[in-house]
Amino acid sequence: MISKESASECFVYITLPRETNNVIAGRLVITKDRRGTIIGRFVYGKNYLLRSDAVEIDPVELKLADTTYDTTRLGGIFGALRDSAPDYWGRYVIEKHSGKAQLSELDYLLESPDDRAGALGFGRNQKPPAPKRKFNQTIELERLQRIAQRLIREQIDEPDHETDHETVQAQELLLLGTSMGGGRPKAVVEDNAGLWVAKFGRPDDRWNNPRVENAMLELARRCGINAARSRIETVGGKDVLLVQRFDRERISKGYVRARMISGLTLLRADDWVQTRDRWSYVLMAEELRRVVSEPKKDAAELFSRMCFNALISNSDDHPRNHALIAMDQDWKLSPAYDLTPSLAVSQDRRDLAMECGDLGRFASAENLLTQCSRFLLGEDEAEAIISTMTEQVRTTWYSVARSQGVSERDAAIIKSAFVYPGFERRLQQ
Repeated sequence: MISKESASECFVYITLPRETNNVIAGRLVITKDRRGTIIGRFVYGKNYLLRSDAVEIDPVELKLADTTYDTTRLGGIFGALRDSAPDYWGRYVIEKHSGKAQLSELDYLLESPDDRAGALGFGRNQKPPAPKRKFNQTIELERLQRIAQRLIREQIDEPDHETDHETVQAQELLLLGTSMGGGRPKAVVEDNAGLWVAKFGRPDDRWNNPRVENAMLELARRCGINAARSRIETVGGKDVLLVQRFDRERISKGYVRARMISGLTLLRADDWVQTRDRWSYVLMAEELRRVVSEPKKDAAELFSRMCFNALISNSDDHPRNHALIAMDQDWKLSPAYDLTPSLAVSQDRRDLAMECGDLGRFASAENLLTQCSRFLLGEDEAEAIISTMTEQVRTTWYSVARSQGVSERDAAIIKSAFVYPGFERRLQQ
């Protein structure tokens, strides 16, 4: 028997394919050994394993089996479970709402709301909670934006003098959406088309981030990439980017959920510097080929996204900004998301966040081609993708940006991000 002082635990719930209610999939127990090392152990429940419709939580670390899995990474939290937890923005809101001085990784899982990414849930009770039926509506966007801006001002040392009661109400509203990944302020909202992630701008943004990101998603779609559906709503004179959730599908009795794992989990990596040697498009292509139902299709799609990120100088293309989803039994690459240009001084060399060829992270056409066979592409096929996409980005980025409401000023700021000279330059032999 493990004492409360030496361990903490929770049940892991899952929404099975095409269902809307949670069931218990298993139990997570976190302990410390004599040396103080944190160890996480997960076991699938016996009853769950007997179900004919049981599915694995993820195809990498937690395959469906009657065994005990253990890990010392991520504070004892397995990658697929950590993918259900909030990132920077969500953690900030949870910390403000909980009032706790210090939170563990397990606390973030338990404190985050039920609208988390993917199909998992967490709790102390053997009976899973009923699924959420009420969400913030898109008509509440202006209020949500005011709340987000208030918390952002607190982050940048501009405290807001409102009452504790108002603060709690604000945080409770904005908690919806904290389980979605990323560092930008966001919330989950609903309209007649389903659920959307609302991403708000920040007062310290260099350009109108919602407009520019929406334009990049549209540009990606025009380049033949499967990118998440998006649109702009303007409320209170400020733009909000709405990105439709691809891990949810509305049916008559609620929402069915897709299982979801990040590229970090697929790569068995994390955010620590020590594991960034596994931050690699090439490794990701090989790993996804082992688990997706259509490896040639998804590997080629990943190559196209790598090329697109290089062409728009997206240096925020880290493994968390890639994912696999499974709405039914089979896993596949999720739609692309979080596509943003970045500015760099160098016109000769720019790097992606992940390795993309023999020359490491160098975002050049020549480097992308060096490992194209690992993406199940012939050299001619890969060259055709690069050539076609380069021309598409070069000739249409401006018209796409302006058509999506990006201002002339902002277009001038981001101009240097697209097809920078070093991308096409041949290397000296």
